[in-house]
Amino acid sequence: MQGNFSYHNPTKLYFGDESLKYLKDELKNFGPVVLLNYGSGSVKRNGIYDQVLAILKEAGKTIVENPGVMSNPTLEKLREGIKIARENNVDLILALGGGSVCDYSKGVAASVFHEGDYWDQFWLKQQNPPAGQKILPVGCILTMAGTGSEMNAGTVITDAEHTFKVGRVFDDRLMPKFSMLNPKFTMTVPDNQMKAGIYDIMNHIMEQYFSDFDDNTSDYLAEGLMRGLITSSRIAVMNPQDYEARSNIMWTATWALNTLIGCGKHQDWMVHMIGHSVGAWTHAPHGYCLAAVSMAYYRRAMKPGLAKFVRFAKNVWDIKGEGMTDEQIAEAGLEALKAWMQEIGLPLTISEIGATADMIPGITEGTICYPAGYLDLKPEDITEILKASIE
Repeated sequence: MQGNFSYHNPTKLYFGDESLKYLKDELKNFGPVVLLNYGSGSVKRNGIYDQVLAILKEAGKTIVENPGVMSNPTLEKLREGIKIARENNVDLILALGGGSVCDYSKGVAASVFHEGDYWDQFWLKQQNPPAGQKILPVGCILTMAGTGSEMNAGTVITDAEHTFKVGRVFDDRLMPKFSMLNPKFTMTVPDNQMKAGIYDIMNHIMEQYFSDFDDNTSDYLAEGLMRGLITSSRIAVMNPQDYEARSNIMWTATWALNTLIGCGKHQDWMVHMIGHSVGAWTHAPHGYCLAAVSMAYYRRAMKPGLAKFVRFAKNVWDIKGEGMTDEQIAEAGLEALKAWMQEIGLPLTISEIGATADMIPGITEGTICYPAGYLDLKPEDITEILKASIE
């Protein structure tokens, strides 16, 4: 490994079908007022909300509810949550839902006690809250596997007025204090959300994997996670109620983006940058946006990153490579990736998720560009990738 790094992850995880029973003990560590963030109401229909509410009441907490957190949380909704937290002197934010609810809750937590323009400083300028600023603690009860938000400090917010979606990875003060991961809860989400989550996981791993040329332990971990995800995803798509497959997917999602496999890596998050902008325009599930631009992006990155793409083909997809050139091996690996995506029902083009050719200039403008991985992309390169992704 060539890179220098520090590693610290303070989040406490409870995993398994009995994980929720530990919530009451965790609640003892926080003040009396809990802000409960959740989505459009699916947690009420499937009964998870009632379970959580009963535990909060048994613990004697004052419950302030903030429903309606959408799959791509907006700046307007962020402001609403901050206002609610301030007016009710909240002591703990409890996120009940998927990665978007967890992301959103961290955004609220970072901003409640900030005296300046939190949107400008935290998201546009990518700064952390000032040292010494109070930050509300966050706990997560996860209902969907995908983002890894349950064990990282990331948050993604969309400025709907300007069609601009931007992610921010805060310092570890914004990592959840605790997270409950019950794989059975993930069985309540629709199949399209499960599939979108699966690709979000895969792309999180690939964004960290496809960079650098050194022999890095992080890459061996990444390859194992990808192989496991591929196996479990095939089982889950055939039988969404398979507990073992769903539990493996959920655990892989956590380790895909809790900062571990990024250690010693420069990393490449440009598929996410493009995907965020596509999502701002189409409102498609995040994982679908990533899938729709991936093939065009990775075909472009293959030549400068050839050695890693050869390794990807051999170690992840079992391409033997006898009698093949490195370029042919790498191409076979990408074809295997494409075949798997088709097999589990993912979109391969942005037109499949509602993008049209006239959106490309706006999507390009909304994409944050920077040198990453094996490419140094400019806006004109983003346009070319989008054009290749729409066909």
